[in-house]
Amino acid sequence: MQYSVLGSSGVKVSRVCLGSMTWGLQNSQVEANEQIEYALNQGVNFIDTAELYPVPPSEDKYGGTETIIGNWLAQNPTRRKDLILASKIVGPGLPYIRGGSKITGESVIEAVDASLKRLQTSYIDLFQLHWPNRLSPHFSKHWPGKVKFSSVETEQETNGMLEILQALDSCVKAGKIRFCGLSNETPWGINAYLKLSQQYALPRMVSVQNEFSLLHAKDWPYLIENCVREDLAYLPWSPLAGGVLSGKYLQGNLPKGSRWTFEQRNGIFRDTPATHGATARYVDLAKTYKLTPSQLALAWCDQVDGVTSTIIGATNMVQLKENIAAFSNPLSQELVSAVGQVFREYPVPF
Repeated sequence: MQYSVLGSSGVKVSRVCLGSMTWGLQNSQVEANEQIEYALNQGVNFIDTAELYPVPPSEDKYGGTETIIGNWLAQNPTRRKDLILASKIVGPGLPYIRGGSKITGESVIEAVDASLKRLQTSYIDLFQLHWPNRLSPHFSKHWPGKVKFSSVETEQETNGMLEILQALDSCVKAGKIRFCGLSNETPWGINAYLKLSQQYALPRMVSVQNEFSLLHAKDWPYLIENCVREDLAYLPWSPLAGGVLSGKYLQGNLPKGSRWTFEQRNGIFRDTPATHGATARYVDLAKTYKLTPSQLALAWCDQVDGVTSTIIGATNMVQLKENIAAFSNPLSQELVSAVGQVFREYPVPF
């Protein structure tokens, strides 16, 4: 297993981050335990979760994934030191989580305390803002016309950011969290937080977690270069585009229990001719170079300059073993060039 430094934190994290959003819905406690144990044995030391999980989100399942991780930690207290554990506070929009309100200083402290209780730990290594308070240009809203940047005045927005940073500062000083990060952010959002941190001597964001894959690479080069220059870790989520890049949805297939059979998932990972056209080409390339389609997509993501750790997920052990193995097989320059040709023919079809 290879390791990278998590931005300006100085902490080393595995190039593979174990995602957990299926635990509590598609995966049981026993299955999650097995995934954690296997990942740790392979050298993975980084686990990502969120108060929102499992997904698709629902009021009755809210917090279930953190509870599963907490149960494992309670059964394995000596292993806590082996983990870099990341979680997230929900952004606005879900009425059953703090009334659907925006992130405030008060809600940060409330969310941290609730996550610590579910996780059965005294500290969270990386606490992230799941999405911004302003209307996020993510989650399939990233084309012109879907977002109005002027809907909230800049001063009002930055005042809210300052309040959040002050609350995070109190949590750091109390020993509840070690580092802070962002998720589903833009270059402006990243830089606004960095400026406020420097101006007011508050905790500095060390990472940003955004969607990134062969089918959704809009962060390259602009946001990723910003991360490299500002010493922020870039953590791609959904490197398989919700399982699309495995090829399992080609030719109209819809495997039982797969992501697309769950409500809301097609809203993010769209069923389009361009998506399937690009995926079919990547599947053919993987066969030619004796890789699985998933391994091709994950290895490609890992070799992108600026990527710190790629967040993977699996609903069974076969998938998990396949995915972790991908990071031991760097792509040849010949294959990278071939992938680039397909990428140019299908420029970010999502």
